[in-house]
This record gives sequence, structure tokens and C-alpha cells, in this order.
Amino acid sequence: MGAPRLSSTPLPGIGVRYDLTTREQRRISVVAHRDGARTLSAYRQDDPDACALSVRLTSGEATALVDALAPDHHSPNLLSTTELGLVAERIELASTSHWNGRVLGDTRMRTETGASIVAVLRRAEAIPSPTPDFRLAGGDTLIVIGTREGVDTAAAVLGRE
Repeated sequence: MGAPRLSSTPLPGIGVRYDLTTREQRRISVVAHRDGARTLSAYRQDDPDACALSVRLTSGEATALVDALAPDHHSPNLLSTTELGLVAERIELASTSHWNGRVLGDTRMRTETGASIVAVLRRAEAIPSPTPDFRLAGGDTLIVIGTREGVDTAAAVLGRE
């Protein structure tokens, strides 16, 4: 399979249109409006000039869609364990979190959720295998691994204010 074909066309006064032709010869376009909104359009396979779907997205909706298509917590280098029933996710600790300034051991994360915090990302630093006396700070991104239920419960615990 060759590289995807992507072209861009300036739309004066509107923004830029990006057209992608897939390996199946389907055409998808995104109009990036100057106000941050996006219009996503998909064209019919039998008539590539006939629009089959057009959706206008706010800037926030477009960002959410991009995250779904290429989530920042997904990395080819991040352990992929879904076939084993495990997931790994990034969970950001808010500055308003109950755990801001407390030590990791106080969360009783593994005991209460079955999930483990395997690393903490703080600014440009990664702290692998943080110990129970590691002090959490608002803005930390915690790498949590466990079952889907365990990671969801961990996110709820860490989100406590």
C-alpha cells in the first residue's frame, strides 16, 4: 500500500480544505475554518463528487474526534495488552484533586482498584515505577495499567476533589 494521498486547497475567507483519498479510493475532506470549526465530509464511492455525509464540528468536537482517531495516550511503544484483558491509560491529576500534594501510597490504588501506577510524567520528566512515598502534584500524568474496570475506578479515585 502506498502513502495516503492528501492535498490541501486554500479557501479564501473560509480556511483550508484538506482532501484525503483512501487506499479504497474513497474521498474524505476536512474544511478547517478560520474560526477553529471543522467540516468533515465523506463522498460517495460511485460518484466521488457527490457528498454522502457532511458534519460541522466545533473546535472542541474536532479535538475530541482527533483524540479518538489518534489518542495521545496511544503509542506504538506503549505496552499493548488488550488481548490479555488489560489496558494502559494516561490519567492527569488535577490541581484540585484530593491527592495533590499527598503521597502515592495514600491512594491505596492497587489495593482499592487492582490497577497499578507504573509511571508518572511530570513536566518533561518521566518517573518510572514510583514508590509509595512518591509525592503527587497537580498536573502530573499517571500511567495506569489494569483491567478496564480497574483503570476506570482508578480514574474516579484520582479525580476525587
